[in-house]
Amino acid sequence: GFEILGCRHLLEFPVAKLIDYDHAESLEADPNPFALVTRAHLRTRQTKGDPEARYRAKLDLVRSLYRRGWDRQRILDLFAVIDWMMRLPNELEQQLWQTIETIEGETKMPYVTSVERLAIQRGMEKGRLEGIREGKLEGKREGIREGKIEGLERIFVKRFGPLGEAARERLELATLEQLDLWTDRILDAPTVEAVFEGH
Repeated sequence: GFEILGCRHLLEFPVAKLIDYDHAESLEADPNPFALVTRAHLRTRQTKGDPEARYRAKLDLVRSLYRRGWDRQRILDLFAVIDWMMRLPNELEQQLWQTIETIEGETKMPYVTSVERLAIQRGMEKGRLEGIREGKLEGKREGIREGKIEGLERIFVKRFGPLGEAARERLELATLEQLDLWTDRILDAPTVEAVFEGH
């Protein structure tokens, strides 16, 4: 806070430390959506390393979502949070989806339709594959770049003697295009500065 001319401005926030929170049963009845998210967090911590227990806890939370009578969008948003927090192995995830379909059939409330689930699953798989592909490409480009830097450093040392810190830094920050240009120039350039000239 601050104080000016006798006036004070102060902000105080209550702190809730979830790790010490042990009133999980009171969260069950609480209508606040964050109570459900808090339950999900606590159950995630409690079931770490026990996929079967996590499956049961996640299923219990999903059933609780359906009992609340919330609108479709709120249920989908909260389901996404719970699903993100409480990751399950593939076989248990499939089992959960089948149980959700049964629940939706019983309650006549298809909030997370098969089409949405399939789209979510395909989107996650596509994102994962694109991430792997991007990572490989980026790794390959970085490897090529590192090789070019190493080669240029060796040629610099043979032609001009030990490399100064500024030249070494320029090499480390260079793009592939700059490295290619400097590789072409180094054989004819009379000085280190002439290699880097204009770039």
